[in-house]
Amino acid sequence: MDLQLKDKVALITGSTKGIGRAIAETLADEGCHVGICARNQAEVDETITALTAKGVKACGSVVDVTDAASLETWINHCADTLGGIDIFVPNVSAGGADNSESGWRANFEADMLATWRGVELTQPHLAKSGQGAIVIISTTAAVEAFAGPSPYGAIKAGLLNYSSNLSQSLAASGIRVNAVSPGPIYFEGGAWEQIKTHMADFYNATVANIPMGRMGTNYEVADTVAFLVSPRSAFTTGANVIVDGGFTKRVQF
Repeated sequence: MDLQLKDKVALITGSTKGIGRAIAETLADEGCHVGICARNQAEVDETITALTAKGVKACGSVVDVTDAASLETWINHCADTLGGIDIFVPNVSAGGADNSESGWRANFEADMLATWRGVELTQPHLAKSGQGAIVIISTTAAVEAFAGPSPYGAIKAGLLNYSSNLSQSLAASGIRVNAVSPGPIYFEGGAWEQIKTHMADFYNATVANIPMGRMGTNYEVADTVAFLVSPRSAFTTGANVIVDGGFTKRVQF
C-alpha cells in the first residue's frame, strides 16, 4: 500500500532511539522529510546521517522538550529547513515509575506539558498543510491497572483525554489527532531489556500474559503510527490504537 507520504514533513520528539527512532526511520522509508531531536548531540548527528542516507531531507537539534525556548527553536528550525510541518509525533516521556513528587513533576513536564506545548507550536503549520496529522504516544498502562500507582500511567491517561478532545477541536482546521498506546515493547537499550536483565521474574510473567507469546518491537509501533498519519487514514481521528499483542484484557469498544 502506498501511504502517500512522499515529501510530507514529519517532526518526532525523542527520536534517536527506541520507538521514536523507529518512527523516524519508517516515515523516512515512506518518503517523509524528518525533523528529529534528542538530548545527545552525537546521537542526533548519527540519526540525521542515517535518515539522509534514505534519500530524504533530515534535520535535528539537541532539545530539552521541557524547556519552552528549546522546543520552539527546534520546531521553527525544522519548519524553515524542511518547508513546513505536516505531521507531529510527540514521543518523549520521562518514563519510569517514580512515585515521588519529583517523579510526578518529571512526567507532567515531559509527557503532558511538552506535548501540549508542541501541539500549540506546530498547529499553525499543520493547519497550513491541509492534511495535518498528530499522533500522541501513550501506553497501555494508561488504560488498565499495571505495576501499581505511578505518574507514568496517570499522565499518559491524561494524554488520551487531551488527544480525544483535541481531535474534536482541530478537525475543522484539517488536522487529525490520534493516539497509539503500545504495550510491552522490547528493543535494545530499552526499559524491558533492563527489566529482563535485573527483574527476570517480572519480565517472564509479563511475557506469559501476552497471548501472542512475545513482546512487540518498536518498528511494529512505528508502522501503526505511519498509517495513522498518512492520507490513507484520512477519516480517522480521535482514535486510540492499542498495539500490545493482546496484553490488555479490556473489551475495546
